[in-house]
Amino acid sequence: MRRFSMVFRFCSDVTDPKMATSMEEPVFSNESPSGEKDSIDEDEEEDVTDEPKEPRVRETPEDIRFEAIVNTLAFHPTQDIFAAGDIDGDIYVYAYSCLEGANKELWSSGHHLKSCRELAFSQNGQMLFSVSKDKSIHIMDVEAGKLVTRIQKAHSVPINALLLIDENLLATGDDGGTLKVWDMRKGTAFMDLKHHEDYISGITIDQAKKILLTSSGDGTMGVFNIKRRRFELLSEFQSGDLTSVAIMKRGRKVVCGSSEGTIYIFNWNGFGATSDRFAVRAESVDSIVPITDSILCAASMDGVIRAINVLPNRVLGSVGQHVGEPIEQIARSHDGRFLASSAHDQLVKFWDISGLPKMEVSDYRRRKKKGGSLKSLSKKAFGTGDDFFSGLVEETEKKEQAEEEEEEGDESDDDSDSGSD
Repeated sequence: MRRFSMVFRFCSDVTDPKMATSMEEPVFSNESPSGEKDSIDEDEEEDVTDEPKEPRVRETPEDIRFEAIVNTLAFHPTQDIFAAGDIDGDIYVYAYSCLEGANKELWSSGHHLKSCRELAFSQNGQMLFSVSKDKSIHIMDVEAGKLVTRIQKAHSVPINALLLIDENLLATGDDGGTLKVWDMRKGTAFMDLKHHEDYISGITIDQAKKILLTSSGDGTMGVFNIKRRRFELLSEFQSGDLTSVAIMKRGRKVVCGSSEGTIYIFNWNGFGATSDRFAVRAESVDSIVPITDSILCAASMDGVIRAINVLPNRVLGSVGQHVGEPIEQIARSHDGRFLASSAHDQLVKFWDISGLPKMEVSDYRRRKKKGGSLKSLSKKAFGTGDDFFSGLVEETEKKEQAEEEEEEGDESDDDSDSGSD
């Protein structure tokens, strides 16, 4: 009887809700016999623990692909914004960033009927100027992205070059070799001069805003005095087109790129003849941008952007490249950190040039071995670029220099240097 009562008590205990729950818990355990958690619960835990990943910070902004080849680039003077004009006449304005996926198109314009040849932001960044193969000059409001002013048939032939002199003055050069200087308050040109026999490829002006210089496809550099509103002179003819022009060495030197891959150097106030020339191992020197008083970046048809020191003349290395694609133009960002380039691959690429001003170049004339490759000046160029900040002369190169000194003998050690990269 006692045994029966114990069995009955056990059965009654099982019917208790708490006891039933405790006995059924192993059925819902999230552990398998081997001690592993059920896969369903693993997924639930992953959903709980996974958090949105922060955008990766890159060394340079990401490349931007366009629907057509970009002819011209311009950076905003104070903000991380740039403008691009393509062969279809479209203009795009982008905000750029080193955060992955953060590049953003702000607006675009299709007002030009033909290829957009050149762009420039006003000094305050509020207006964007453009010239085109359709012979017109456009002025657009940067914030609103709207056309403010249009000068139709500004030239009788397609316009190729543009320079903003100040907030009121604008210089343009066309395919026929005509230079015009405009007073934008009146919308008329007060200088209209034709002294070049071929297209004007580039325009620059001195710091005093007095002497305006032009490079031309006829192989000459033009000198114009805009204060006196007159033509001064043309330089002697050079072999090949002069494709670009820039003032360097604190205004003491003028540098022109050429279609032959040679850089021509003029003394200030000695514009008639070159004082020096430097043959670069490149198919051409199509677009040049000064980085410091002595260092410039030069883009070529071979797709390579070279950093070049002027006097002493040295090719320092490669900043970047569009593999096998001719480069149309390069431009420097407002803070001097990036160089942007556009090429026939329909890409705009960004390159880190923040290290270039730190480079020092020895006056020692070194003969580069034939077939030697370019030094990579950044990891993104080509090669590793690990030697960028280690100096231009490595310990392993000093022995080569000693040998080369013996080979060179008694060569003169003046400023002239016709070596190549």
